[in-house]
Amino acid sequence: MNAELDAPKGALDRQREHVLGILEGLSEEDLRRPVLPSGWSCLALLRHLTLDVERFWFLGVIAGEPDVAGQLTAGAETHWYVPEGMSAEEVFADYRAAIARADAVLATPAPEQEPAAWPVEIWPTWRMPDVRHIVIHVLTEVACHSGHLDAARELIDGTTWLGGSPYAG
Repeated sequence: MNAELDAPKGALDRQREHVLGILEGLSEEDLRRPVLPSGWSCLALLRHLTLDVERFWFLGVIAGEPDVAGQLTAGAETHWYVPEGMSAEEVFADYRAAIARADAVLATPAPEQEPAAWPVEIWPTWRMPDVRHIVIHVLTEVACHSGHLDAARELIDGTTWLGGSPYAG
């Protein structure tokens, strides 16, 4: 990997660990239970991170795997739900596999490399110019969603990522 991408990639790795860590120890029932009015569950958010973030941006946009726009537009709302019969273990394994594949994609490009594909059907007037911008975008999205998972986990059982109350003296 290019040295310029080391810092944002390292921060992304820490956010990925945060996502997995804040969910550790939750039962299948708690992983599937919506706790916010919007109705998503922790497991559904993990599926979104797998399909719409790791696979879409790294495999689809940077690597140019076929049907980039189709991945995001064809039933995209279903990416926020776990298919019937898919276990929590499968969702976690899928996320880890998507990260491994994304990391393989990130192992070779230069920061200034243009995306191999762009979903003009989704964003006809907006475009990320290069790998650098995509990594920063993904880092921001994963960090935002790790915060969502923090809030959901605290509502489920009081657990926080850093442990204990942030206000305890």
